Amino acid sequence: MDRLFTLVASRTAFAAGQPAAFMVAVSIIAVWGFTGPLFGWSDTWQLVVNTGTTIATFLMVFLIQNSQNRDAAAMQAKLDELIRAVAHARNEFVGIEHLTDHEIEDIRAALEQSVSADDEGHWRQTSIRHLLKRR
Repeated sequence: MDRLFTLVASRTAFAAGQPAAFMVAVSIIAVWGFTGPLFGWSDTWQLVVNTGTTIATFLMVFLIQNSQNRDAAAMQAKLDELIRAVAHARNEFVGIEHLTDHEIEDIRAALEQSVSADDEGHWRQTSIRHLLKRR
């Protein structure tokens, strides 16, 4: 069941992100708009597009969230493998995505402070400024 859902969600999310899908959506709204006078701008005419867009939005929220969750999990696995494989990397960083936002922010701030305290931190800041000026 999970494989089937993943397959359907992936393909649907991919298809929905294509320019053709956008053009289909614009076409549907254009046809709906042009039929307004034909139906006398009735409440039913308005309800059709409201219901359709609400259903599409509701379903797409779940598909997008599923895709983002899968992408984030895959990225974490790849980063964890890099941390594990690099000789001088600190293995304590594996799994920090399970910490609270505050704990992660504390780690990020400590890392930035550690880098800026190093002699290399000075060169890093200079390099970043130089790169930004090149734009």
